[in-house]
Amino acid sequence: MMNLADMLTYADIGQLTAIAGRYQCDCKRNSKHDLIQSILITLGSRDFMESHIRSCTPEELRFLNTLLFDERSHFSLEDLLAAARQASFDAPAGKTGGYREMVSRFKSGGWLFSGASQQSKYLFQVPEDLKNRFRERMGEYIKEKVSGSCEPAMYRGEGDLLAEDLLLFLRYVKENNPELNQEGALYKRYQQGLMNALQIPEPLLGKGGWRFGYGRACEHYPPRLALLYDYARHRRFIAEEGYRLQVTLAGEALLAEGKSERLMQIFLFWLKLYKGAVPNLPSIVYWISKSAGEWVTVSSLVEGIGWLIKPFYYDDAASILEQRILRMMLHLGMIRLGETPGGPVVMMTPWGMEAATPRRLPK
Repeated sequence: MMNLADMLTYADIGQLTAIAGRYQCDCKRNSKHDLIQSILITLGSRDFMESHIRSCTPEELRFLNTLLFDERSHFSLEDLLAAARQASFDAPAGKTGGYREMVSRFKSGGWLFSGASQQSKYLFQVPEDLKNRFRERMGEYIKEKVSGSCEPAMYRGEGDLLAEDLLLFLRYVKENNPELNQEGALYKRYQQGLMNALQIPEPLLGKGGWRFGYGRACEHYPPRLALLYDYARHRRFIAEEGYRLQVTLAGEALLAEGKSERLMQIFLFWLKLYKGAVPNLPSIVYWISKSAGEWVTVSSLVEGIGWLIKPFYYDDAASILEQRILRMMLHLGMIRLGETPGGPVVMMTPWGMEAATPRRLPK
């Protein structure tokens, strides 16, 4: 992990001159030492990161956000172009020139440097200290838009109930050996029986509406049950045999042990499951944790974080944040959700704060 000072030392004079020119550094342009010193003073100043974030477009901030939460230390040009494309949301597909321009802007801005070794000279890195400062300032920038709230008279938290309900789900399947219809879904009477057996029931899905992108089971079942179903299948606790749903030997062993799965495992599975629809989900969870350490209004969270969320087919940013992310974070025991006269409010739980820290978040 290299910091800005290290990367400037390895950079060629062409890039140093471009960075100094971009920030109008006052220095001798033919002295590498002078260039490096003045760039470090400019980019290291307290005002730099604040003014940089305020001058960035939403696309540029989303691009930096993508790089910030990527575990890789080196990026190919193709990786960077893909990140720029993802950050541009609805820009036409033919705008590759625009994506290249964005990448070169960040190169001349001192954010991207070619690798120093023979193996990495065609790869790019982001200075570690700039990443950390950007994360800190971006958190403040987002928090400015988020409004605090008084504690609601009543609120809901689900704690470990999701992990406990996984066992109840398996027990129901074992005892009832339920039938599947032609589409591979449980018949409605079994779905209702299952809901009656769980601690957190949900209304069954009605007819019509589009359902895809949030896991395989989401087209047949409401979101929380769909997550349990997909997780149980992923862990091979259940199997669809013919037109029956059955508990496997692994599922039997879990039931016999009576020990709940760790919520962290289900949380990490959820991040992967929703990745297709919400590619930057780990970063959204992180920014929610940074913004909602105390009670905050959901409407202001939409305002503060919604611009980071790309609409997915018929889901706009607000409905993705409220229904697909916050609602599932409630089921995962990560937030508490309350109602006030001004509308819904949320607050992170201690476990939610722990789960949302970047060292735990996968790509």
